[in-house]
Amino acid sequence: MSGHSKWNNIKRKKEKADGAKAKIFTKIGRELTVAVKEGGSADPNANSRLKDCIAKAKAANVPNDNIERIIKRAAGDGAADNYEDIRYEGYGPCGVAVIVETLTDNRNRTAADVRHAFDKYGGNLGTTGCVSFMFKQKGVIVVEREELEEEDVMFAALEAGASDFSADEDVFEIVTEPADFSAVREELEKQGYTFVSAELEMVPDTTVSIDDPEVVVKMQKMLELLEDNDDVQNVWHNWDAPEEDDEE
Repeated sequence: MSGHSKWNNIKRKKEKADGAKAKIFTKIGRELTVAVKEGGSADPNANSRLKDCIAKAKAANVPNDNIERIIKRAAGDGAADNYEDIRYEGYGPCGVAVIVETLTDNRNRTAADVRHAFDKYGGNLGTTGCVSFMFKQKGVIVVEREELEEEDVMFAALEAGASDFSADEDVFEIVTEPADFSAVREELEKQGYTFVSAELEMVPDTTVSIDDPEVVVKMQKMLELLEDNDDVQNVWHNWDAPEEDDEE
């Protein structure tokens, strides 16, 4: 078992998606655009990164028409924004390790915004590599329990090549090695499973708790400010946030 469920974070993202779909769609649109340009093909069968991005988009309920339109535009010759991947690392309150992944067409603006979020809430933006050694990249696939039998899902996941499986009262979490992620996801899709979330994540080796309620609020606000930034694609951290705090 993975020992650290990502469901609280995923649930918070899902709730946010339900209330702010346009922003979520914009972020995923950028990922699709970059996947087409960097993968050199608008055909997901010939572009594994694009195929994974499409799966992520579908898990976030992005309409197929939107996905196709973005891919077609990215593959065209018309003028399009050129985004670059930039990762920022630092510490939040109480030494929480934070990784911020961005896609930006203006690195000066994005750097200033990210630094502001850390500084405003008692964090400290560090140098590249200062916290990433505390995380491992994993494929993480989340399936809602609904009427599914745990044993059936676990067997299907492990047979497909997953390295880990865990369950709680709401979801099943399937973990893969990065190289196996696409194959496992595709096999589960063929078997009819649908996903709450399916993407490569930075999973922390250990987690940090925050006991002071005031510091908890600062950490929440810092994460919210980062995640609300249009240039920020993902925010990974090793804060073991209590469920009741995520629901506030």
